[in-house]
Amino acid sequence: MRFASCTAQNNRDSDDACAASLHHLLKGQLMNILLIVILAMLTENFVLMKFLGICPFLGVSRRVSTALGMSMAVLFVMLVASVITYAVQRYLLTPLDLQYLQTIAFILVIAATVQLTEMAIQKLSPTLYQGLGIYLPLITTNCAVLGLAILNIQREYSLFEVIFYAAGAALGFGIALLLLAGLREKMETASVPQAFKGPAIALITAGILSLAFQGFSGLVPVN
Repeated sequence: MRFASCTAQNNRDSDDACAASLHHLLKGQLMNILLIVILAMLTENFVLMKFLGICPFLGVSRRVSTALGMSMAVLFVMLVASVITYAVQRYLLTPLDLQYLQTIAFILVIAATVQLTEMAIQKLSPTLYQGLGIYLPLITTNCAVLGLAILNIQREYSLFEVIFYAAGAALGFGIALLLLAGLREKMETASVPQAFKGPAIALITAGILSLAFQGFSGLVPVN
């Protein structure tokens, strides 16, 4: 009886230890994912901190509605392109020793993803398609999307981390775009000096936003 009691006690202790270890592991993973999202969204904001994707940032930020549509399109492209480029790098380029084709391969993946996105938006929302204009197909050459794919490989993120880093980067892009679009709509009714109207005040506003985001520097350590 004493032996059976000791065995049962040991089993309970073992189960408790396993549960505590699993809880600690999950907590660590969740914290790591949270830090990756904050890193991509704020600390390393691709537009305001890395200065990537400036073309659509300035070109599609005249209206909040258009900026929102572009943000959703970039979110889809970044997520899909990041996952596919991760698979291409890991299962095609690296095993075949074709790393020198990385940029070309990634651009082809991004171009195909953008083409699918463009076809979907044209079918589902012709008004938004007209509003985005030339800037929608230009996502193909958006250095933010290509930079994201390359950073995923350089930092050796897992597939799970790639997905959340891409989501954080896209959310950061959307935040920056919507902030600038909202400010530009407000400035249309403001008394802006004639010399600063148009692109000039947009660039000044973008610069102030960038300075504001500098405050997030150091929030998450960069490996």
